[in-house]
Formats: sequence, C-alpha cells, structure tokens
Amino acid sequence: MSFRMPNSSAKLHCNHRGGREAGRRELVSRSLQSAQHCLGDQDFGTAYAHYLLVLNLAPELKTSVKETFQFTLFKWAEELDSLARIQDLFNCYEQALELYPNDEVICNSMGEHLFRMGFRDEAAGYFHKAVKLNPDFADAKENFYRVANWLVERWHFIMLNDAKRNLTYLKAIENAVCSGCKSVLDIGTGTGILSMFAKKAGASFVYACELSKTMYELACDVVAANNMEKEIKLLHLKSLDIEIPKHIPERVSLVVTETVDAGLFGEGIVESLIHAWEHLLLQPRPKNQDVSTGDYGRVIPASATVFGMAVECKEIRRHHRVGTQEVAGVHLSNSVQFFSPTYASAGSEETVEPYTTEKLSRIPGGYIPLTEPCQVMTVDFNNLQELKSLAARKPWKLSLPVTEGGVLDAIVVWFVLQLDDEHTLSTAPSEETCWEQAVYPVQGLLGTSCGFSCCDYSVKTGDTVMMEVCCQDCYLKIQKISSLTSECGMDDRDDTLSLGNEAELCNALAGLQTTSKQDGNSQVCVLESTEIALLNNVPYHECFKAAMGKVLLSLNPSKDLQSMDVDGHGSGMNLQESQNKSSLDAAPDPLYILDVSEGFSILPIIAGKLGPVRAYSSVEKEQHQAALNVISEANHFPKETLEFWLSHLEDESVVLQRPKSDKLWSIIILDVIETSGLIQQEVMEKAAISRCLLHSGGKIFPQYVLVYGMLVESESLLLESAVQGTEPTLGFNIAPFINQFKVPVRVYLDLSMLPCVPLSKPAELLRLDLMSPLLNTSSREVKVQICKSGQVTAIPFWYHIHLDEDHSLNTSDESSHWKQAAVVLDEPIQVQVGDELVLNVQHHKSSISITVKW
Repeated sequence: MSFRMPNSSAKLHCNHRGGREAGRRELVSRSLQSAQHCLGDQDFGTAYAHYLLVLNLAPELKTSVKETFQFTLFKWAEELDSLARIQDLFNCYEQALELYPNDEVICNSMGEHLFRMGFRDEAAGYFHKAVKLNPDFADAKENFYRVANWLVERWHFIMLNDAKRNLTYLKAIENAVCSGCKSVLDIGTGTGILSMFAKKAGASFVYACELSKTMYELACDVVAANNMEKEIKLLHLKSLDIEIPKHIPERVSLVVTETVDAGLFGEGIVESLIHAWEHLLLQPRPKNQDVSTGDYGRVIPASATVFGMAVECKEIRRHHRVGTQEVAGVHLSNSVQFFSPTYASAGSEETVEPYTTEKLSRIPGGYIPLTEPCQVMTVDFNNLQELKSLAARKPWKLSLPVTEGGVLDAIVVWFVLQLDDEHTLSTAPSEETCWEQAVYPVQGLLGTSCGFSCCDYSVKTGDTVMMEVCCQDCYLKIQKISSLTSECGMDDRDDTLSLGNEAELCNALAGLQTTSKQDGNSQVCVLESTEIALLNNVPYHECFKAAMGKVLLSLNPSKDLQSMDVDGHGSGMNLQESQNKSSLDAAPDPLYILDVSEGFSILPIIAGKLGPVRAYSSVEKEQHQAALNVISEANHFPKETLEFWLSHLEDESVVLQRPKSDKLWSIIILDVIETSGLIQQEVMEKAAISRCLLHSGGKIFPQYVLVYGMLVESESLLLESAVQGTEPTLGFNIAPFINQFKVPVRVYLDLSMLPCVPLSKPAELLRLDLMSPLLNTSSREVKVQICKSGQVTAIPFWYHIHLDEDHSLNTSDESSHWKQAAVVLDEPIQVQVGDELVLNVQHHKSSISITVKW
C-alpha cells in the first residue's frame, strides 16, 4: 500500500485562497461602513461608488442592500441631473441595471429621467418593462399611460376602427396594382396597414418607412404576425433619407401615403412627395397617352380639394377671444390685447401650427354656417411642378358672401382626398368620418363700415368675408381675415363676389389689413386657448373672489367691509383712496396670498382689490408678467400689491415656502385639476407642504374636491380607445399590438357632447381633502344603482371643486375651462334596470382607477 504526502503546493494555494476570501470580506465590510458614513454626510456620489464595489465583490448581498442602493442611486442621479452631468447619470443607471436587470423601480426611474430629457421612445421602453415586471406597480403604470399618449397618438385607434376609410384605401391600392404598379413604397407606414393592403393586392415588392421608433417596432410586429415579414421591407427612416440602391434597389411605380393632418399639409406630405418624385418614383405617365401604368409612377392619394366656410361657434370663440372687459371687478385694460397661439403664428418667424382642430359635429353648443362651403384650392399630388410651386406661390385672396347673419368666429377647413378616379375620402363636418376639421379662429378682425374701423365680429346677410390664403412652412395658412359690409357701395352682382371672378373686389381691398395693426402702446399677450377660456370663465373668478373675501374678512375683522368689496358693492371709494385713508389711521399689516396655479391667472389681482394684501403670482413668462402689471396699473394698484413670486426664490424648484422668514400665508391657491380632466400630479404632497405654511385661520384653495362619475354605454369611447378586433382592419391582425398602447383613461372629453347613453345617475366617487388629510382615503368602494339596461363601457368623471362649504365649481359646467375624463372598461358589462354594481375607486398621484365588481 503506497502512502502519499499531502500536496504542499495545494496547501499553499488553499491558504492563499483563504487569505483572498478574508481580504474580500474585509474590503466589503469597510466599503459598506464607508457607504453608510457617506450617506450620513449626504455624499451620495461616493456612497454610490462604495455600493457598486460591494455588489460586484459580494453579489450575495444584492437582496439585503437593495433598498439602500436604490435610495443612493436616486439621490445621486438627482444630483447629477442638477449638475447637467447627463452621461454620468445614464452610466449610473446602466451599471445599476446590470446588477438588477429585473428591478421595476430602477427601470421606472430610468424612464422618468429619459422622459424629462425628451427621449420618449426610450422612456416608454423602460416604463413598459417595469409594468411587465410588476403589473401592480402604480407609478410605472401611470408613467406608461402618459407616455403612450405621446408615442401612439389616439387617432391611430380611431382611424384603424374606420372600416370605410380602410376599405376605400384597399380598393384604390388594388386598382393601382391590378393596372400594373408592382413595386410600392408606403411613406409613414404607422402600423403597416397600407403596406399589407399592397401585398394582399399582389404587389411584387413592398417597402415601407416609418420615422417613429415605437411605430416602426410596432409595424415590424404587425407585419410578422400577418406572415408578411419576408415580403415587406420595413425601414426605420424618414422618407427624405431613403437612397437608391442603399435602401431600396430601384425606383418604385407606386407611393401610398396618408401623411396628412386636418389641415392637409401639416405632416409634410408636399415635401415628402417632391422628394419621392425626384428620387424614388418612376416618371409620371404623360398626359393623354394610353400606355401601361406599370412603366410609370403614381401616388395614392392622387389629388385633394380643400374647402372652407365661415362659422359662428361660441365654443371656438370662448377659447380664442376674451369676451369681457371686466372680470370679478378687475378691469382688463384696453392696453392689453389677448390672443391665442394661432393668431401669433401669422407674424411669427417660427413654424407654428396656424390652426386648431375640432370635430365640429361634436363641438359643445354646435355651430352655425355663415357662408356656403367654398373651394379654397386643389392640389395634384401626381404633378411635381405643381407641388414645387405651392410653397413659392404668392398669397391669394378669397371672398365669401355671407348667407346667414351672426358672429364671425372662425374659418373651418376640410378636404376631399381623391385616391384615384373612383375612390374618395371626405373630412367634411357633415360626414361620418374619423377626421377632425382644421379651425382658423378669427382674432383681431378689422371690420369696416364705410371706411370706419371697429372690432365688431358680427356680420349680416350680404356682407363679405375676405381672407388671404397661402402655403407656407408646410402649412395651409388662412390669415388677414376681414369683413366688408354691404353698405360700402358694393353692388349686388353675384359675379363680383364669386370665387372665380374676384379680382375687382380684391384690388379694391388690397390695402385692407385685417390683422388689426395694434396701437403702439398696447401690450400683446399670447395665451393658450385654455387660458383664454379661463379668463372667460366668469363663475370661476366670482367664486374665488367671494371665497377669498370671506377668508380675508375673518382674518381682519376690523376692516371696513365696503372697501374690501367682497360682494362687488363698494362705498364708491376706490382702492387707492381706501388704502390712503387707512394709512392715516393705523395701517394694518398686509395679508399674504400666493397663487401657484398653472399658467396665466388674474386671481392675485382680484385678491388685491379685497383689501391690504400682498398678492404673489407664480407666472413665469415675461409677457404674462408684463400683462399683469399693465392690468394692475389700470386698476390703480400700488406697486407692492402684486409681486412675482419666482423672482423672490433662490431655488425655483422649491416654490412652496414662507413669504418672509417671520410671515406665513393667509391663502395659498393650488391648481388641483388639469384642463385635460385629470388630477394634477403631486397635488396632495403640495397640500401637505402648504398646510405648514398657513398662519392660523389661513386656507388652501380649494379646501376639498369631490369626484363624481356615472356609468355609460358609449361605442364612441370604445372606438377611440382600442382597435376592435380584425373586422375594421379588414381581417389583418393589428389590434393585439397597437392595443398594448391603449390607456384606461380617455382625457379632454366634452361630456355634454359625448355620444353615450347614461345607465346610472351621477354618484360621488371620492373625496380629496387638502385642508383635512385625515378625511382622505386612497381607495373606497361605491355602490351604484343601474337605472337603464344596457352595456357599461365607460365611467366618465368630473369634479366639484369646493373653495369652502359655500363656494364650489363644477368642472362639467358649460362655462368651465376644464374638460372631462373617462375610465374605459376592458370588457363591457351587461346590466339590467335595478342591478347594483360596486365600483372600487383608487387615487394614486394624478391617476384615478376604477374597477367594477359584478
């Protein structure tokens, strides 16, 4: 039996390995201690570096240090963000995701940073991954829903559900392919549906391009699911960047596209087709020559005709023109002229969309046509020279005879797409269509009455509406809108007013400048349309005036009620006289009011009329500040009455703080509801901070909010929220892929015009109390009685905003500048009269989720 001595080298190796292990443990222990010490000193960068070392040396500690590591990462990321060290920030997240690749919290946080920096496609990927990792992670779900609205615009669902539109395109493409067009390029393919139509029609070669990363990836999935991935070549490119033979082997015989918006040209169809004709398409077929179509190039749609008419519409008016000179006792100076962005675009060097869009058939209050529809222009997409001449074409004038008296509020535009000789699509307001119409609000009108100018928007039968039309910056622009009265010496000859023979009239009016040249001393203030609607919301301002006056009176009971003008009935003494009088006695300390509502607000000026206050506005734009100063002066305010809060802050990210080191606020006004119909983000956190900044008796406005909702049956909401199976898409499997981007809540709804059948009465769903947080619950169950049989498809909701017990605002009122929102159910629920449903209502940050228990 042989005996072997132990291997001495193995023993040495073992000792060495044991020494290394001890050293590793020592280094890990010291690094953990150092990390904790750095966290205590708020040195997050060094702490993060120590944790990286620990986790790389001791992966077994991942679970135990995970929460602390996350906290350190997020704090260090905030610091890097504030220092604009963006690459370092992303490097940290990449390192963290290598260590925790399936951590939904880190994925979500990475997405938030990407979204703030404008990388929406990339952010969506991280939010989507976080939701897949944890479907109950509320932060990630809310973030994904918000970004989904950006990435896959809601009109994709509406258009894909429009079977008539889909079938018309299919037939036109089939005609083209059958007549010889065998190679097809789909520009702006979206989900890829037109490309699949071309392949189904028998095209030999189909190419498609899409610029959006999200839509390109979605199209790839859709094409593969329909077994066409080998037959359709998808390019993640702008069509202007496609080169032959780099991307496609040769010129194609057919281009199909639907890169048109409500104003026809807004998605760049002219530029993309000019490039296509010059670089990607075969030459067009010569006119009057009967030759094979396949040897020549063509475009679907072949042409378009644009129509327009003048309308009266209160809803458009209240969003684009301030209709009052006085709001809750505050005089809006004639020296300030308010306009919406569509007006500003006329004289702007920037490329600004010169119109808004509305579905006129569903606009609250309806509309009245003031003129007959007229042809504005035509465009031949198969004529390269015509496309090139559009941008260079000088503006031309149009005149529309007024056939119905009323108020001139807008020029409304729509178009008819001639896909080919047989097939057309119309976006007219009278059509059942997925399209909206382009709206050019009339602002700064120069009305004329025998040579005298006045800003009167009323027109009567026999008057003429004049306008100038041009194609500029890829947009159809209608500007310099004016009215000419019938008393100005015009005779009644129809041919003078007709579109085809208007030279005489246009020459006579050549000098008429309808953009209403502003007084050199006037202050122009451009507001968002929702801000103008807010200025026009009289009940809103009267309600705030009464509620603020009530608080100020309770805090300063010795103050003369008349001079405070709580109810708008003063003693006749103006504010300056009143304050001078009180200063002769014993001037009271001013009360401090802070308005941190979003956007332009005159609430601080209304507060300034209620007594000795210091009102602080949080508006940021210099133009808005200048306008508020002019209004303050027009109301004879001492300069110290209105101040701009952000100019007093060292750190603008911390808006909520004391007015002065030894002072507290009497009133803090918070924006609780977005105009979209959602709750503002972090409003309850802001309320918690605000409560600490109020002196005794001070109030937050609003003090509480009640959420109301009802059950409805609405096919319209279903069609706008998700693609309904394969029937509308003519058998192609698209729904499962695009419906990944559906969101459970539809926003910017007008409940008064929503096509729906109410199945229950309105019910209170939730209470959000900003002054008494103990009354809040993040979720509750509500029993709702069914009063009409049908299918529950959605739950629209709105808010009663209570400034106090006596003063409240309803966001669904006709005068409201707020829109409403609705939760759309995944599956409709069949109900009968007398049934009772239980709604589980939850509030998380800005999102309200409602699930139905049957």
